[in-house]
Parts: sequence; C-alpha cells; structure tokens
Amino acid sequence: MFNSKKKAEEPAAEEVKKTSEAVKEETAKAGTAEAAEKETADASALKKALEAAQAEAEKLKADMTQLNDIKLRLAAEYDNFRKRSQREKDAIYSDATASAVTALLPVIDNVERALAAENASAEDMRKGVEMINTQALQVFEKLGVTSYGAVGEAFDPNIHHCVGTVDAQDVESGAIALVLQKGYKLGDKVIRPAMVQVAN
Repeated sequence: MFNSKKKAEEPAAEEVKKTSEAVKEETAKAGTAEAAEKETADASALKKALEAAQAEAEKLKADMTQLNDIKLRLAAEYDNFRKRSQREKDAIYSDATASAVTALLPVIDNVERALAAENASAEDMRKGVEMINTQALQVFEKLGVTSYGAVGEAFDPNIHHCVGTVDAQDVESGAIALVLQKGYKLGDKVIRPAMVQVAN
C-alpha cells in the first residue's frame, strides 16, 4: 500500500516539477521580454537624449561661430577707429602748427625788412622793432596766448620760475621784484614759466 501511494505521487510530483519548470521558463521568457522591452525603452531614451545633446551642440557651435564673427568685426572696427583717430590727431597737430606759422609769417617778414634796411637810423630801427613787437603780441592774442609775470605780482611756484631773491624797497616781501623773462600761457596751460627774482 505504501508503494502504491508512492507510485501514485511520482507522476504528480513530476507533473508539479514540469509545471514549475514551465512556469520558470515562462517567467524567464516574460522577464527576458520585460528586460528586452526595458532595454529598448532605455535605448530609445538614450537615442533621444543623444539627439538632443547633438542638437544642443550644433546650436552652441553656431552661437560660438556667430560670437567669434562679432568679435572679429569689433576688433577690425576698433583697429580702423584707432587708425582714423591717429590720422585725425596728426592732422590736427599739422593744421594747428600751420595756422600758428601762418599767423607769425607777417612778423617774420617785417623782421627781414628791418634787417634789409641799410641806412636806417638807430631811432628808426627802434621804432621798427617796437612795431614788430606790437605785431607779434597781436598775433599771440589772436592765438589765445597771453603773457604774465610783472613786478609786484604775488609769486606762484606753479607758474613762476624763481632764480633768486633781492632786497627791494618798493615791493612787498614774497612778491616779484624783477622779471628776467616773461611767461606765456595758452588758456590755463603754461607754455613757458616766467623767470623772476622775488623780494625778501
């Protein structure tokens, strides 16, 4: 009886084993199908991400090319501006020099005429030099150049050049007592400081 029960259980156990193996196989197949499906989804997502990254890279490359082009244009424009400014500055200097020389030419002409006068008296020569001096000062006035440095003015080390001190009765202490060379200014700019001696 024990044997017959055992024999009856064997086909059932085999059936369970077969069923279990079939279930495992189906589960494995389902797992494999699931895994394959997941891999396909992952691959699809990766492909999309790669395409998006490539599109972004292309956009960034185009932006970089555009910015580089702008940078090169700006550099060229700045170089042209710098050269143009230098040419204008050189032209301004040349024009200003030519204008000053043109204004001084009549003075030079009169000096040459005075030197060419052979039989002029000392009085005539003096009058001629005074006229030339007046003409030169008028030219300076037109150019905006003014002279400074007179006896009695307060000494200012920024615009006067002191070469010594002297005892002076009629000038107060610290004021200019003697002008050795007048100073000249163009507006507020000192062209040449006045060379003076200051009272003790």
